[in-house]
Amino acid sequence: MFQPDYRNVVKCAKNVEVERLPLYEHNVSIEKIGEIKGVDLVSLYEGDDRDLHEFFRIYCNFFKEYGYDVVTFEQCIGGIMPGSGALGDSRVTPVIQDAADFKNYPWDEVPTLYFDTYSRYFKALRDEMPEGMRAIGGVGNGIFECVQDVTGYQGLCYLSADDEELYRALFAKVGETNLKIWRRFMEEFGDIYCVLRFGDDLGYKSNTLLSTDDIRGLIFPQYRPIVELVHSYGKPFLLHSCGKIFDVMEDLIDKINIDAKHSNEDQIAPFPIWVERYGDRIGNFGGVDVDVLCSYTKPALKDYILDVIGKSRGHGGFAFGTGNSIPNYVPAEKYLDMIEIVREYRGDFKDETRARQAGCHPMVCVGQSD
Repeated sequence: MFQPDYRNVVKCAKNVEVERLPLYEHNVSIEKIGEIKGVDLVSLYEGDDRDLHEFFRIYCNFFKEYGYDVVTFEQCIGGIMPGSGALGDSRVTPVIQDAADFKNYPWDEVPTLYFDTYSRYFKALRDEMPEGMRAIGGVGNGIFECVQDVTGYQGLCYLSADDEELYRALFAKVGETNLKIWRRFMEEFGDIYCVLRFGDDLGYKSNTLLSTDDIRGLIFPQYRPIVELVHSYGKPFLLHSCGKIFDVMEDLIDKINIDAKHSNEDQIAPFPIWVERYGDRIGNFGGVDVDVLCSYTKPALKDYILDVIGKSRGHGGFAFGTGNSIPNYVPAEKYLDMIEIVREYRGDFKDETRARQAGCHPMVCVGQSD
């Protein structure tokens, strides 16, 4: 029977290839997990403390039952920033459009709002963590995403031309605010986590979203103290960043000292390319393009996955899953197929003959037998 061991993921994040290839997802929507488990997880998540503990009991055990060594969970800063929501949604009027907006923004309230809103979730997560597991994630949203959440991407680009002083001040203030949250988070909840991360999508399919000079000069200096803080607790830091960010990867590795990186899309570069380029220095997490997962037949998906794994072996630590996440639109059966293929590859079902004889999906049977 599968026994989780979070140390496998820690080793991968520290760029040590492990015998049992770990599964990893940046996020699995709670609606999707609820669909698979036949439970209304959304209502539990939004309920009282008793409901929340039941949510995390089911949520954490989902990852255990389906062969994961870690539970992925984060709470995003953007979600509690007053007037936020402009990140990726042009319908939202940015709360910060000029210097007066910036000056009047309640920056000092943001850390308190974060913990007033989210502490009960992290406490329940700690209480329901299965034996042998730890969480991966922590404080969601990086510097660039938090800035965009109050300015919008288009508004931020205008500010870069119209008010350079404000443009620079935004990154510095968000960095200062986020670091305060991270310091308290590591003190109060760092014990729950084996690998810390945030997501900060710096690029798109053909380039970075800001100039490389601005990323190096304004964003990365705000990354550094957060990564150093995580390292001071003896834990690795994983950066999730979508997009074509090859032009700044050397800075992330050599100057910011990230331990691992997640996110890949075949239109930019298949996962083995990331592993071949950077596997001698950092761990790499990812594998399957989400479009491939949604569209391939199971036999084709198996060929794809085994090809990616074969090309990635011998290039440092890596953990396998999608190159992005499992949102609601991914069919549950496709997601389960991916898990099953990886678990068959690593030999998890050698002792599951009764499940196969019963003619049911091995993933479902494993969940029922735990």
